[in-house]
Amino acid sequence: MQARIAELEDQRLRALAEMDNVRKRCARDVERARSGERARVAGEWLPVLDNLELALAHADADPAVIIDGVRAVRDQAAGVLQRLGFSRRDDLGTVFDPSRHDAIGSRAGTDAEPGTVIEVLRPAYGEGDHQLRPALVVVAKDG
Repeated sequence: MQARIAELEDQRLRALAEMDNVRKRCARDVERARSGERARVAGEWLPVLDNLELALAHADADPAVIIDGVRAVRDQAAGVLQRLGFSRRDDLGTVFDPSRHDAIGSRAGTDAEPGTVIEVLRPAYGEGDHQLRPALVVVAKDG
């Protein structure tokens, strides 16, 4: 009986040690994946940063050219977000949805149906559970 108890105790200790090894291995794998994903996202943003620095180097150029450059960098940044799974949403004219929109005001006297988004002050990025942020909107109201 003592031999069987010793054998079971040995098995228990080995199982605990194996579980600890699995936990440590999983933690290393998660950290490696997290680090790799951070590097991938940072790599996506490097061209945007390069183009912002290029725009600043030409700050004395024609303002129209600078505005075109800033628009191009904005479009490039939106492309990065889209490739990461967070595309920009166009919520103008949609029905107000508190899970997708943050209303900061309402306006009467518009041709829009009450509860319709009539102005987007800050666009939303992403959809559903993968929403980075809701849109900041103004909503039509009666009257």
